[in-house]
Amino acid sequence: MFLIPFSLIKVMSCCCYQKNSVDTIRNVANVCCVQFSPYSSRMLAFGSADYKTYCYDLRHTRIPWCTISGHGKAVSYVRFLDAETLISASTDNTLKIWDLNRTNPNGLSTNACSLTLSGHTNEKNFVGLSVHDGYITCGSENNEVYSYYKSFPMPITSHKFGSIDPITGQETNDDNQQFVSSVCWRGRSNMVVAANSSGSIKVLELV
Repeated sequence: MFLIPFSLIKVMSCCCYQKNSVDTIRNVANVCCVQFSPYSSRMLAFGSADYKTYCYDLRHTRIPWCTISGHGKAVSYVRFLDAETLISASTDNTLKIWDLNRTNPNGLSTNACSLTLSGHTNEKNFVGLSVHDGYITCGSENNEVYSYYKSFPMPITSHKFGSIDPITGQETNDDNQQFVSSVCWRGRSNMVVAANSSGSIKVLELV
């Protein structure tokens, strides 16, 4: 199983404007990411600079539904793997899978981590996180895209970005301290799009 480049990309954008918010949640530290659950109309999660992940029930936003602790640095991304499982990325070089059934509504949930994924490099930049059907993909500060599967702690595959030579326009193996900054799975397919800090965008296929 490996990632190979594909040759098609389309970009679409939209904007929305609303005068007043429906609700306001206040956090004690900077919020790095937010995510609605695609499996519940009332669940919201966000990662924070205080190394924690917070889950809220939108019907009761005065206090978190649960607060998850276990990362050693800021939580840069959160995604729902399914209705009962959350994955988070951190600048501590790890991804963590959390079993929401093991969380504690009172105080910190410190024993909810079911698996820690490692192999990529992430210490200072936001490198992206995307999930699809149990597969987890993130960027890395060594200019590679890494893919994991939810039951394995190490990557199942990776793809190395190169640098674009400014004279020839050709891709070289030298990464020049670039990093993969964003990734996204295409829904209901085996394709993922990834971009790096030099402006290169690749569509990759998991085969």
